[in-house]
Amino acid sequence: MIPTIQILILLLIVIAALAVAEARLRIPSAILLVLAGIVLGLIPGLPTVELAPELVLLLVLPPIIYSSAVAMSWREFRFNLRPISLLAVGCVVFTAIAVAFAAHWLLGLAWPVGFVLGAIVSPPDAVAPLSIARRLQIPFPSARPRRCSPRSWLAK
Repeated sequence: MIPTIQILILLLIVIAALAVAEARLRIPSAILLVLAGIVLGLIPGLPTVELAPELVLLLVLPPIIYSSAVAMSWREFRFNLRPISLLAVGCVVFTAIAVAFAAHWLLGLAWPVGFVLGAIVSPPDAVAPLSIARRLQIPFPSARPRRCSPRSWLAK
């Protein structure tokens, strides 16, 4: 029990240090967290931390999804529902197929295993692009798809 608490305290210290580094370096937190996870994973002798999937699904994901949902405009969401749906499904399917091809040809994995790996890797993260867009101060109204009329094409 004591080593588990020590590891959790170490992880909280790393998260606090990353928050300070994010403010000073102006690098998105998602990128810093991935890099820190890679570095921590490569430290020899560091014990593995195992989380129950139920713990993540019940305690970690709901606050993240809720914070994104609160900041969302429902009017803009309804206006952009078709492009959002097409991009979400299209990007996931394209990434899954691309990973399956790469796994089959580069690693020599069987096609079913490649598609399973692609299905695992392809689901998009909704919070990381939003945090990067906020950090870059991208104005959201200009980032949405605009409807063009044929008259605007002729005016050029």
